[in-house]
Amino acid sequence: MAEDGTDEDASFDDSKGPTPVGVKLGSTRTILQFYDDDGELETVRTLTCLATYEDAITGEERVLYGEQAAQEYPDRVEYMLRSGLPEDDEGAELAKKFFTELVNANGLDGDSAVVYAIPTIDNEPGLRNLNRVIEESPVGDALVRSFPESLCGAIPAFGDDLEAIDSVFAAVNMGSTNLEASAYRHGEQLSPFVSGAVTGNEVDRRIANAVEEETQGRVNIDLTTAREYKEEHADFDAFEPFTDVIQQPGGGSHEFTIERSVMEPLDDYLDDAVDEVANNFLSTLANDHMKPYQLALSKPIVLTGGMACIPGIVDEFQARLSAELNRDVECISADRPDLAPAEGARRIAERLAK
Repeated sequence: MAEDGTDEDASFDDSKGPTPVGVKLGSTRTILQFYDDDGELETVRTLTCLATYEDAITGEERVLYGEQAAQEYPDRVEYMLRSGLPEDDEGAELAKKFFTELVNANGLDGDSAVVYAIPTIDNEPGLRNLNRVIEESPVGDALVRSFPESLCGAIPAFGDDLEAIDSVFAAVNMGSTNLEASAYRHGEQLSPFVSGAVTGNEVDRRIANAVEEETQGRVNIDLTTAREYKEEHADFDAFEPFTDVIQQPGGGSHEFTIERSVMEPLDDYLDDAVDEVANNFLSTLANDHMKPYQLALSKPIVLTGGMACIPGIVDEFQARLSAELNRDVECISADRPDLAPAEGARRIAERLAK
């Protein structure tokens, strides 16, 4: 499976029912996974943002979304899911406009079964708004269902089918807006935990501050650049210092080298994440559901979310969590943790569509 491409090994006969579609509407990026008109598996990954402009000839409103919107209208592009969910009617309308443009651009029609991954957030109005965004879109005439994001993201990590649904395990979703953890017992969610203090967005802020400190105030980067540094250079196995160039306000350019400003914030993030999982989530799970707790720790803990894409982070999380618990635990993730929730959702949709 490739980003914005097809999986040549997968195909689907849509003559037997509606087309299954998996959706992950994320605070930073949205993922769609579906079968195209030739029955080939397609994965689309785009920024969750939009911008509008007036057509110079007709005067009609035009909508751009994703990377094109961010590049062409950086001054007024809108990220409507920064908190993870549409918080109000305005946010829901923007999200619906974004999602409608996305599905129309990819040729999806109403004859589809849609499963979308939802975050573990105690925010019923936001979840209702997200549900409205999907239900009022041009897709999902046959079926619209939602499942927890960490469950959907764990499905590809367990195998090629839906083995995760038949298992007892724990999952940790390392996202941009929250750190989430849950245990699952045959698909039932147990002791869901959410922390807004340990997030990918906070890492971005710390990287931006660290760059300013490391360069002795000569370089200030925005959060988008900080996120790009994290995604392109962070590596717990083999990080290498890198150089970048900024344009000086008075003309000319300034080249600088980053040695500490990416991995030190990530090192702190991992310590905080392990502490939250070990001392808050797992301790609560043990108190509430002792037997499932024991079973879950005897199985691999699944890491999902964008932060789990950083090379080496799964092994490092495993080592630190084992040390914190004073017992050996195993951690795994899908090959592409950022795409995994949409893939898992699509697999569930395929089962339901049959």
